[in-house]
Amino acid sequence: MIHEVTAKTLLSSSKRPDPWFGIQYTMNLYRGCQHQCIYCDSRSECYQIENFADVIVKVNAIDLLKKELPRKRLKGTIGTGSMSDPYLPLEATRGLTAQALEVIAEHQFPIHALTKSDLVLRDLDILRMISKVYAAISFTITTADDDLGKKVEPGAPLVSRRFAAMAQLAGAGLLTGVLLMPVLPFIEDNPENISAIVTHAKECGASYVLAAFGVTLRDRQRAYYYTQLDRLFPGLRQQYERQYGDRYSAAARGAKRLEQIFKETCERHGLATRMPFYEPAPPLQPVLF
Repeated sequence: MIHEVTAKTLLSSSKRPDPWFGIQYTMNLYRGCQHQCIYCDSRSECYQIENFADVIVKVNAIDLLKKELPRKRLKGTIGTGSMSDPYLPLEATRGLTAQALEVIAEHQFPIHALTKSDLVLRDLDILRMISKVYAAISFTITTADDDLGKKVEPGAPLVSRRFAAMAQLAGAGLLTGVLLMPVLPFIEDNPENISAIVTHAKECGASYVLAAFGVTLRDRQRAYYYTQLDRLFPGLRQQYERQYGDRYSAAARGAKRLEQIFKETCERHGLATRMPFYEPAPPLQPVLF
């Protein structure tokens, strides 16, 4: 179901850019997600989304952005995609992300969009405009296999479509890369999968691949994930329970070895394992006469 709400604020700030994605201001135009990935951390109790199958639309988001953005004295990267994908299927008709990008371009702020959708290509022209300041588009890709992708990310566009979109963005001169996270234990934590993702990222023009070898397992997130494991991978839940118990997170099997393989493959292909962040232009120096 789709619910409309009037939000009080839109942008949340941090004291400094986060070390993974370089994000200074977080912007969520939607809450809940139509992609329905079986592992999504946003189902956790701490995010207070009662039914993650519902999508909450912040109908006044663009008005809020127009008010809040000019008040930001520090020009930092606006990140979108942490609580809900900015390119949900719903975005095709609602267009909140497209409108937000227009506002961001007008005020010359940098942007980092995290997504699983090739719908981002619709906004190629405005993203190219923003890229004169800074624009990064990161695609979450946890498997190189479309069939497995349909199981673990049932509502998201196919992995192959994401790679194709990445190639088109890179071809247009935009900074783009892969978020290889999470890596699901017993499902995606094998060298062949990691190497295939990195290799294909290189072929599609990625500049970076950021990886985290494991998955969080928090309260409601764990409960939903285990239910999906029972449905899709019978017997796997019991392996998780034996291996991880009630831990907050589940590390990939052989995580250190996988990380080494990942780094070596990235190095071989010339891919960075940290992404370049927005750097504000230095202040003009006064001219001495």
